[in-house]
Amino acid sequence: MTNWKSSLVCLLGILFFAGCNSGSPISKLNRANYDQIHEKASKAEVQAILGPPTSSSTEDKLIYKRTTWRYTEGDKYINLTFKNDELDSKDTNLGT
Repeated sequence: MTNWKSSLVCLLGILFFAGCNSGSPISKLNRANYDQIHEKASKAEVQAILGPPTSSSTEDKLIYKRTTWRYTEGDKYINLTFKNDELDSKDTNLGT
């Protein structure tokens, strides 16, 4: 019976510490995710990879709509420009 209780306490301790987190979520702002974003990607595809943007702005031009999404985390950034809701250009300082 003592061996069973010791095993249970050990298992509960492992589960408790395994569930602990430093409080900071894993960053989605990395080169691997940036490289997954392809030309003509939709906003939904980008959000599935990076989540919602930190900031956004939209300009309605005469023949198209341009939306810029900016993702920032500290000094890291990803800028994405959509033309009529398809990715038109991307830029980052994440390096290669």
